[in-house]
Amino acid sequence: MAKPKIRHLALFAQDPQKLAKFYQEVFEMELIRDTGTACFVSDGYLTLALLPFNIDGATPTCGLNHFGFSVENKEELTKRIVKFGLKPPAKRPADRPYAEVRAADPEGNMFDMSEKGFQ
Repeated sequence: MAKPKIRHLALFAQDPQKLAKFYQEVFEMELIRDTGTACFVSDGYLTLALLPFNIDGATPTCGLNHFGFSVENKEELTKRIVKFGLKPPAKRPADRPYAEVRAADPEGNMFDMSEKGFQ
């Protein structure tokens, strides 16, 4: 049997369309679907579902801390993040071997970027 693989993550968002635009402009993800309330973007392997936050829904007390992008040029992506009006990525501590920098999207979801990879 083949090993299971994560292919889909879902994030709550105050503004799913704005968040989709961020991932499209910064990480060149493709908009797969916009339902008018939710958006789905993909890098061709993993799909991010950007779901509308609902104050009446159950709010998790624990969950996703961050996710990571394997990138070829973090300097170029840093320029795109700043151009989007966000803080530039911050250097990760030396004892974090898998990612060089961390940033946050417009909704505050944290992500790492690494040119070395996440082996």
